[in-house]
Amino acid sequence: MAEDLFSNTVEHGYQPLAARLRPATLETFAGQTHLLGPGKPLRQAIERRQLHSMIFWGPPGVGKTTLARIVAGAANAHFLQLSAVLAGVREIREAISQARQHKANGRDTILFVDEVHRFNKSQQDAFLPHVEDGTIIFIGATTENPSFELNNALLSRARVYKLRSLEPDDLQRVLVRGVEGLVPAVTVSEECLAQIALQADGDARRALNLLELAADLAADDGASRTITSETLEEVLQASLRRFDKGGDLFYDQISALHKAVRGSAPDAALYWLCRMLDGGCDALYLARRVLRMASEDIGNADPRALTLCLDAWQVQERLGSPEGELALAQAVVYLACAPKSNAVYSAYKSALADVQGQGSDEVPLHLRNAPTALMKTEGHGEDYRYAHDEEGAYAAGENYFPETLQGRQYYFPVPRGLEHKIAEKLEHLRQRDEHSPRQRYPRK
Repeated sequence: MAEDLFSNTVEHGYQPLAARLRPATLETFAGQTHLLGPGKPLRQAIERRQLHSMIFWGPPGVGKTTLARIVAGAANAHFLQLSAVLAGVREIREAISQARQHKANGRDTILFVDEVHRFNKSQQDAFLPHVEDGTIIFIGATTENPSFELNNALLSRARVYKLRSLEPDDLQRVLVRGVEGLVPAVTVSEECLAQIALQADGDARRALNLLELAADLAADDGASRTITSETLEEVLQASLRRFDKGGDLFYDQISALHKAVRGSAPDAALYWLCRMLDGGCDALYLARRVLRMASEDIGNADPRALTLCLDAWQVQERLGSPEGELALAQAVVYLACAPKSNAVYSAYKSALADVQGQGSDEVPLHLRNAPTALMKTEGHGEDYRYAHDEEGAYAAGENYFPETLQGRQYYFPVPRGLEHKIAEKLEHLRQRDEHSPRQRYPRK
């Protein structure tokens, strides 16, 4: 029998529709055909009762808990469930104690830990010896990237399975089952079910919750109720797309926005900007990230991009929505259409690597400040060439690096936008350096 150590649901009391319709077999499980289709390794392992420790990684409402229960049911294993949000050392010990009792009676125990990424390192480590000696078969569920959130020791003992958001067709099949499970009966059109599936955004639990709420609001019509488009509009008007302000979905979407800008795809960049705004992302956070894109991917190919992004940030701060969001859209489109250069970004990283990897070279004497007589006697500022006194305001052959780094080049302008002109000027100055009779450190 499955046991949830932290269930708040009264055994014979109200259960949400999503809980009442939880699939018990692979045949009734929706989606995840990439893992559970015929011949797939996870399906074969379940059918052959070849249990192993696993991590189910995926967004909310895609069946992580349900799949863990199906695994336990197929193998006739005892099922224990912990919530990493609520459980502590005492609850972990209690679960292990129960597992030992079942093992002594010849029965396997699956210990399912929901939101396992919420456990700290020591709590995750607490499971390792019991996984290794076979006391428990560990299944963890997480919405976060296990590579970042779980210990390497735990990851090495479990296989990671990536669960995907449910497709609209999968959600509609779930909703059809949901309609059949509603009491009293409810009538709903295919168009309304399709609208619920779209709004659920890949989340089966959310789809069923929306259906149940719509059924509760539906007007009585004799022995049955009918969910109309008007009823559905009332239910859906406050429902937002799925968006996790601190998780993988958040970072995946900002990554998509940045890469669309870098790839000169203004339409796609606008789409991802709107996705994040629609999901509730802080517009000022987006303004800061867009500003970063201007320096990292456009740079000196079009210096106006940085100014435009700063202006958009200021509009957002001063005026808020919707004027600020429109300014952000203008900035994103401009960045996507602008000539691209990461020359400054690459130069900065190269220079920083030298600074962090080299010793603390002294400032050459001719570049040092000499505000006192003592410093002048020490040679500070001696032989410094004032560029404005030289031809073209350029001291050809001068060196501004520590001697060990002379001639180092970090900045390589690209042949696009304004940097094309910058490259021509720098090449002209380098030619003057090479032919100058006043080279401070002549090349050998």
